[in-house]
Amino acid sequence: MSTRDPYPYPYEKTFAALPTAPGRGFAGTWWGHAWLRALEDSALDGEQVRQGRRYARAGAVGAVTARPGGLTAVVRDRDGTAHRTDVLVQEFTPAEWDRLLGLAAAESGYIAALLDREVPPGLAEDAAAAGVDPLPGIGDLDPRCDCGEWDHCPHTAALCYQVARLLDQDPFVLLLLRGRGERELLGELEERSSAEAEAPQAPADEGVPAADAFGAAALLPPLPALPELPQAPGRPPTLDTEAEAEGLDVDAVEFLAQAAASEAYRRLAEALAPGHAERVPPAPLTAAEDVVRLTAEAHDIRLRARLSAASGRERAAMDRAVLAWGFGGSAALAALEDDWTPDRTTLSRARAALAAAWADEEAPVLRRVRARWTEADTGRQLRLGRDGRWWPYHREAGRWIPTGPSAPDPASALAAADPA
Repeated sequence: MSTRDPYPYPYEKTFAALPTAPGRGFAGTWWGHAWLRALEDSALDGEQVRQGRRYARAGAVGAVTARPGGLTAVVRDRDGTAHRTDVLVQEFTPAEWDRLLGLAAAESGYIAALLDREVPPGLAEDAAAAGVDPLPGIGDLDPRCDCGEWDHCPHTAALCYQVARLLDQDPFVLLLLRGRGERELLGELEERSSAEAEAPQAPADEGVPAADAFGAAALLPPLPALPELPQAPGRPPTLDTEAEAEGLDVDAVEFLAQAAASEAYRRLAEALAPGHAERVPPAPLTAAEDVVRLTAEAHDIRLRARLSAASGRERAAMDRAVLAWGFGGSAALAALEDDWTPDRTTLSRARAALAAAWADEEAPVLRRVRARWTEADTGRQLRLGRDGRWWPYHREAGRWIPTGPSAPDPASALAAADPA
């Protein structure tokens, strides 16, 4: 892979230009994807990144040189114009290297994984917690190109995409960018592991008597405050939409990932809201309910059409279901589609509510069919939910359309049923 001695001082390493990559992703490992996520989340212009991906796929990136603190390559435009392109990465200080090497040497499995050209997730998590994450984050990739762009341009983006392929093969490039070569790293890890093995072992901790532990519970400090809710749901990484992934619907996967992030955000907001512990958790959504929820979140008309077809609903029926979902979720969807017959006790309560709603004025003429009361002359309708709440509907083009959220009394609901 290397075109010269791979570890000369100061550990510079050069990789020959990689062949073109039609129809495949640029990263197959989790650390390769993390590298690309740092690029895609940092760039201000997504179109520049997409153009850089096309450049890399077409083989426009020449030999890549990796060294402590940065990457360099020549990237050519479609017309053949060559550009000197650099991506800089902050090197670790000696103190930071000491922390990272201490973490790696503490677990024999970490060293074995590194020797197998893998980045163990446990090491990455421990290093990130210690502030020495070798993987770049948002803003850690500093682009420099002679084309004049101050942010990521197609040339720096192409270099980053090509480096993701190199990282799949040799994760030590990550550590080289942070300032240490592979040979030196492995030597230091071996020394630390040997010193730790030869160090006298402390006697085994006999533990604490249960009575003492129970008595100390009152001395513990209070639990920390709950974390603040983020301003918005997280954004999943963009998939490589130019790759021909057999059997994988890229648009659908991207949509489902974003929908999952939005749902997680909603649940976190509910968990952090006051009084959450006292509330009864809602029942899990059925498959029919969940497809309506997803359709309500889908803005692409093609995705909405596919979800409608998958649910067995016609487009018009799905539009009504989505409208109902927006007014009240599962309960509103049940009022739309659940044509149920109340028992005698429920009917008695409903009649009492109707009588009380118009006790001081002339009551509208409502004709009941099962759990639906219709005012024929006005095209308004009330639907009684199983929870005792009333849902407003109006007639439009021969179909009953949900008009608003539920109300605890029929008069308020009927007023909301007016299409105006």
